[in-house]
Amino acid sequence: MVRPIILQIRDIYYHILAAFGVPANVLTIVILCRGNCGLSKCISVYMVAMATADLLVMVVNILVYRIFSYHFAHSFLSYTAVCKFIMYLQCVTLYVSVWFTVSFTFDRFVAICCEMFKSKYCRVRTAAAVITTLSVLICSQSLPFWFAYESEKIIKNVRWGCRPRVEFFSSPAGAAYSWLESIFVAWFPFALILLFNCLTVRRILVASRARRGLRGHSSENQSDPEIENRRRSIILLFGVSGSVILLWLTSIVSFLTTRLTNIGQYRGDYAAPSYIATESGYMLMYLSSCANTCIYAATQTKFREELKTVMTLPWTFIAKTMQNQTKASCPN
Repeated sequence: MVRPIILQIRDIYYHILAAFGVPANVLTIVILCRGNCGLSKCISVYMVAMATADLLVMVVNILVYRIFSYHFAHSFLSYTAVCKFIMYLQCVTLYVSVWFTVSFTFDRFVAICCEMFKSKYCRVRTAAAVITTLSVLICSQSLPFWFAYESEKIIKNVRWGCRPRVEFFSSPAGAAYSWLESIFVAWFPFALILLFNCLTVRRILVASRARRGLRGHSSENQSDPEIENRRRSIILLFGVSGSVILLWLTSIVSFLTTRLTNIGQYRGDYAAPSYIATESGYMLMYLSSCANTCIYAATQTKFREELKTVMTLPWTFIAKTMQNQTKASCPN
């Protein structure tokens, strides 16, 4: 029997995504931690946090759940307790990834639009506090997922698998939590990202026009470093936050459509439009967790230089080691 085309695409896609996403995020963390990208320490903290969250998404949601749990269906990953923990971590990592992007966008908004508040907020200590607080709140907010799943079967007193608990999702409390959770991870953070981006870009454009007016017409053909920095800030800000919005959009629309129209029960029909839309949304959503590395490399010259340096470090080390061994083995 031929497998449905959407399942064939999904299997190949997740393997390729993991092969690229895991090393890409590891490289991003290493490069940013070296501190040679010309970024402020505050921005670097947020960017390292986002890269770490994206790496966790790649490991938990793609490697563990989408690949290992599928290919090793009867391993310890299928124990109900482990399965429920993986489902919990899936939600936590996705939420953390989104809200770290919101925190980064808000930090850039404060740095550019709130001069009086900038010196107090845009600091490494504040960034660390914001990241820690968000992590604790998200981990706490996702705790009800422990009660949203139950074991599929019991074999020799061992609980296997996990499936949605009908009593939880059909109860008023469970339905309310499900809707609040969708607002918390989808509409509210993306509305904040759009709002902060619009305000930030408006401020940058107004300040740039005023600066050009002060410089006068005689310097129109001369490059202005300040305006160039602002232009790169807009590109970086829109690249990071815009990619998240665009890549999550299909998943959000699919989620809302299935909830409102109640067509999410495709009953094993892998050719159903609802299933294809849902899986396509998931694939695009997870793609956002490895897009930031490409955005940094495309917009930041020093990041590209550091990327080349880090990627050549192992080969340089091997060459030096072989050279030293050759010198040691040669007679005087």
